[in-house]
Amino acid sequence: MKSLVSLINSFFLVTILVLFQSQVYASDQQWQKFINDYTRHLEHKLKSKGIPGAALSIVNGFDDTHIQGFGVTKLSKGLAVNVHTRFRLASVSKTFAGSLSAKLANEGKFSLDDPVSKFIPAFANTDYKNNLKVFHLLSHSSGLVPNAYDNLIESRMNYPDIVQKLLSVKPICQPGQCYGYQNVMFSLIAEVIKSSTKLDYSRWMNEFIFSPLSMNDASLGYTAMVTDDNYAHPHVRGRKRWHTAKLKKNYYKVLPAAGVNASASDMAIWLKAQLGYYPTVLSSNELASQTRPYTHTKKELRRRVWKKHLTKAYYGLGWRVYDYDNETLYYHSGWVQGYRSDLVVIPHLNIGFSLILNAETGIINELTTEFIDRVLLFKRSQQLTMYKEKGK
Repeated sequence: MKSLVSLINSFFLVTILVLFQSQVYASDQQWQKFINDYTRHLEHKLKSKGIPGAALSIVNGFDDTHIQGFGVTKLSKGLAVNVHTRFRLASVSKTFAGSLSAKLANEGKFSLDDPVSKFIPAFANTDYKNNLKVFHLLSHSSGLVPNAYDNLIESRMNYPDIVQKLLSVKPICQPGQCYGYQNVMFSLIAEVIKSSTKLDYSRWMNEFIFSPLSMNDASLGYTAMVTDDNYAHPHVRGRKRWHTAKLKKNYYKVLPAAGVNASASDMAIWLKAQLGYYPTVLSSNELASQTRPYTHTKKELRRRVWKKHLTKAYYGLGWRVYDYDNETLYYHSGWVQGYRSDLVVIPHLNIGFSLILNAETGIINELTTEFIDRVLLFKRSQQLTMYKEKGK
């Protein structure tokens, strides 16, 4: 009798295991179909607009990773874009600065509530005195007019001289009271890091972010970008066609704001780090700190392609935080001459998305929105199916 009971139990266990494996296989197939459909759509759109090249990274949990290059590094005699081709991230670089700052603050190297004057004494003699805090730099809530002295980044003036001019600018509101997107002011976080740790920003990023995450193509600055031929050249539109432009050094002056180069392979790893899969590099406390909603960004609610979807919009530490169709998104975009980039993290669904183009084109807005809408529909349909099966 005992043998019969054991046999029956074994039969049920095997049946359950087979059913589970079948469900996993079906789910994997559905996800692969989703990826195939989206990448076909993306490739069609890129070709229809004549976009030279692109790097795509999509992660679904830790194990499902899709990385793909499209097109060429430049229009004339360019290489095929592959998963290790370097692109400029432009302002998506701010997500790296936010993560590193949250990490260092969590380790006690400085406090996000410390006055900036503690690290840059010259601020004590400005209108800010000791009221400007570290988190104000990273959350664009310093009180400065938006994009203060970005025009000087475009000029030949070096960064320390731009900062000196910044010290004389009168804020339009008290720190923390209004939102004004910054590049020069944001990048002062590098001075805070160097003053508090005695190591410069580049070393921290290379040795404590890129290296432990094995982001082997990632780098900072112009020289690292052009170290070999496998980098995407910038392209601009003129006379109804794309032209390869000269890679400019100007925004590399502000490394925290716009200095990171990375490949599709790197960005897949970065997305996984943001989803919590590398806790020894970025802990859950650090990830939570960087996405705290520091600054209300009402203007984002009027963004043309998203205004029907967004109900809340904030800026954290180098990250935008959105409520998009009742789903929390962490997001950032980038735009510098010849490049566009988008980064999306959907933490509750374990989804990450990165798209980088070596062309200045608004098509990236459509492609990113299309991905978000499609993946939300896909995941919610899966969840609904699962609930129905459980109710049977």
